[in-house]
Amino acid sequence: MKESGITKRGESGNPSVEENDGLIERLIPQLFTSVPVLNEAASYVAQTTSYFTSCFSDSSVDPDLRELRNSALHKEELVTLSSREPTEMPSRTSGKKNSSSTQLIISEPPEAAIETPPVPTEVSRTTVEEPSGRSGGLQLSKNTGQNGMSIFQGLIDRALRTVRGSADDIGWLQSASGMPSVEDRTERFVEILEDIRHGIHRLPNSVVYLLVPGLFSNHGPLYFVDTKTKFSKMGLVCHIAKIHSEASVEKNAREIKDYVEEIYWGSGKRVLILGHSKGGVDAAAALSLYWSDLREKVAGLVLAQSPYGGSPIASDILREGQLGDYVNVRKLMEILICKVIKGDMQALEDLTYERRKKFLMQHHMPAELPVVSFHTEASISPAVLATLSRVAHAELPAPLSTAQAAKLPVVIPLGAAMAACAQLLQIRYREKSDGLVTCRDAEVPGSTVVRPKRKLDHAWMVYSSLNGDTSEADAAQVCEALLTLLVEVGQKKRHQLTNKDE
Repeated sequence: MKESGITKRGESGNPSVEENDGLIERLIPQLFTSVPVLNEAASYVAQTTSYFTSCFSDSSVDPDLRELRNSALHKEELVTLSSREPTEMPSRTSGKKNSSSTQLIISEPPEAAIETPPVPTEVSRTTVEEPSGRSGGLQLSKNTGQNGMSIFQGLIDRALRTVRGSADDIGWLQSASGMPSVEDRTERFVEILEDIRHGIHRLPNSVVYLLVPGLFSNHGPLYFVDTKTKFSKMGLVCHIAKIHSEASVEKNAREIKDYVEEIYWGSGKRVLILGHSKGGVDAAAALSLYWSDLREKVAGLVLAQSPYGGSPIASDILREGQLGDYVNVRKLMEILICKVIKGDMQALEDLTYERRKKFLMQHHMPAELPVVSFHTEASISPAVLATLSRVAHAELPAPLSTAQAAKLPVVIPLGAAMAACAQLLQIRYREKSDGLVTCRDAEVPGSTVVRPKRKLDHAWMVYSSLNGDTSEADAAQVCEALLTLLVEVGQKKRHQLTNKDE
């Protein structure tokens, strides 16, 4: 007679081969249980195998079959390394029901497959008690595979979002329904620019000219200075808006409104505004938000290289759910803008496609306002990538022998940086740009568009007057030509409105 958990050797005094095999198989689980290092290693291997199996499971399998298979695998993992109980079975020979020798087999009691409550959030190792009192089984959380798959899928989603970037947003204004078409007046602009270079100036002195600089202009002391100086020599009243360029669009819009009203009430003249880069966006926002107050005070607006529809550079940096979140790119930009430059992070956020779409859908540009859009394409030739741009000069103390102070040029690779960004946008999105703003995003719907063939980067408006190259028009002459074209566009629009009213 046999009892559960007891192995009989039989009547023979010497152990048989079968008995030796059963003894070895009985000792292996005890060895894993008694040696913690081996038990830890076995636990790690079991968990790793289950994790990868769940992550790369075939999603095409029928759900009912997959559930049945997962249930069987779970039960099999549950009893890994559990102790086994040997039992005896009489060996059968021909013509005899019993034999003096016995044959050993290994059987697992059904109680070993008892499941313990699953851990909902993490992989855990728990022991399963058996009737024999020994432990050593492993249990894996049911959510291990789900968590692993969600992490893997999240990584894939971030990678796809990073690779896609702003491809679906660039030029969205041109495809948006209900947006008016633009009018190309590049040829007329070129004619006006040639006249200016030959000394023919047509800007009227019956208006006041307001120049609005772009982002980070507080750190460029010569921004628009040369343009204002040349306008003053022609007898024109010109002002540079002293705004905090690193502030938000709506904050600067309020300050520009105050500037315009102060100029109008002080001079009695209407104002023509030219905004460069973010300055054009700020000025456009002021006219959209406060048009009822500025209708009789503003004669027109020029947006020069302005990301009216948004900027892919700003969007790609600040877009959430990208691989850049792992290195916290947004936090680095906050440190740069808020701590180093002492600006507002919202200034950059307002130039993203998401913010521009939301703002423009709520605040439209006044239809009766004359608007000129000017955008350029940066050169990406190897020669430009190796150039240095003169952005300022430092005055040294004058020696005793001469009364004139010496000027030391300050150069940085600004043009090279713009060329590198333009090349990046060209390769990634196949879009022409000035390095920061794509050509399609700089065109205001319903405006008069200027698309020069000359290669000019985004920062050219800042440093061109310091180059001393007289073979090409400088920033002051380009600004004058743009404002002259704006005057003509305004006269034409007023004539059309008059005929329409009649």
